[in-house]
Amino acid sequence: MDSNIAAITTIFTEFYYWVTVVIMFLIHVGFCMYEVGASRRRNHLHTLMKNTMLIPLVTITFFFFGWWIYWALPNGPGFTGGILWDDAAPNAPWSQSMATNLSDRITGVFWAAFLLFSWTAASIVSGSVIERIRSGAFWIHAVLIGSVFWIIDAAWGWHYAGWMVQLLGYHDAYASGVIHAVAGGYALGVLVVLGPRLGKFAADGTPRDIMPHNPWLVTIGLFLIYTGFWGFYAACNVPLIDPEGIGGQITGITWTATNIYLGPTSLSAITFNFLMSLSGGLLIGYLVSKGDPFWTYSGGLAGVITASAGNDLYHPIQAMLIAGVGTYCAYKLHYWVERKFKIDDAVGAVAVHGYAGFIGLIICGFVLWGAPASPYEGYATVNPLGQFAGAIIMFVVLGFIPAFIVSKIMASLGMLRVPPEVELLGLDFRENEAYDNAIADVKAAEAAKTRSS
Repeated sequence: MDSNIAAITTIFTEFYYWVTVVIMFLIHVGFCMYEVGASRRRNHLHTLMKNTMLIPLVTITFFFFGWWIYWALPNGPGFTGGILWDDAAPNAPWSQSMATNLSDRITGVFWAAFLLFSWTAASIVSGSVIERIRSGAFWIHAVLIGSVFWIIDAAWGWHYAGWMVQLLGYHDAYASGVIHAVAGGYALGVLVVLGPRLGKFAADGTPRDIMPHNPWLVTIGLFLIYTGFWGFYAACNVPLIDPEGIGGQITGITWTATNIYLGPTSLSAITFNFLMSLSGGLLIGYLVSKGDPFWTYSGGLAGVITASAGNDLYHPIQAMLIAGVGTYCAYKLHYWVERKFKIDDAVGAVAVHGYAGFIGLIICGFVLWGAPASPYEGYATVNPLGQFAGAIIMFVVLGFIPAFIVSKIMASLGMLRVPPEVELLGLDFRENEAYDNAIADVKAAEAAKTRSS
């Protein structure tokens, strides 16, 4: 640090990200409480440990290769250039920046902010598949979505030089698509192969409601997610930057906060829009579900997710209205898909994150049509076609398709789902004699069937 102002700026930025990471940890606490509250007694420990153990698994893999991907692949598969080896080198696990280093106070906290985004992506998938997936199968999926696929889409559409930003005019300031649509699409890909919980559908195909075991835990969990999501919004900003430091691309001479694309913004702006979109989602969630608490709280989250793509530029009233539209559509789509395709999304994660995120990207393309996707000269402006293409890339190409393929492979190897007997006993028996006996019974029955045939 060559001056006092540089020292103050660096230490402030370091502390800023550290605080946002601590706040975002509440997202994961919230997901754990939410999922345990939504599951039945016999599955509580399995549900909790499934979501807990993604923390070390995703953290370690994100350290070794996930963070490198973000810096190496913004050009995509050759659309605007090749792999950025030089940019990625300081973010490789053996780099001096990825360890105690007083000359670099920012990499560690910035890495941690992205890591918490990775946990969130994996936890979104976790909730949708409770009460029937094998822990090992989920942990493989957690690493893939947390340290591979979401960070690829971040490199493409959430990097200031990402090819989607440059060529498509893709704009997704607070991750309607980059985290939520990709995780929702990934969850749907797993669910299609995994199948519904036993008893979810009647013999005639009519879906049955499996109510949350503990609505109080669900409520507290979602409020903690709201709190952490507010910190997430702050973590998506660069807190203080000199316009001259990035080539004069930002208009003016005053140091300012920027969004992830280095476009000027402020904490005041996102505070207005976060609270208005949360309120719009809660209100419509309450109305469309006729006062159902589960969907009222989920509606608040869906509202924020829908508005997140453009919440750096929306007017607060726009944010509120967009949140309401997304919440209504997500709720209706959830039940239509459930009835039509017999998809058992245990906590509505595909709807709240995937459908709401997808819809939010589309709406952003129309509302912000013509606005700069980035302050950098020569980049495409925001437009409906670019946002739609971006939504497809997030939800389908990097979300649904990889999850479907990997799940199919797991299912063919018997790795994806617990046996029916274990599901009936409860997955909390997984680590004890009852589980082993159930597995033995299944194998004996299969062997007897084979001999008789």
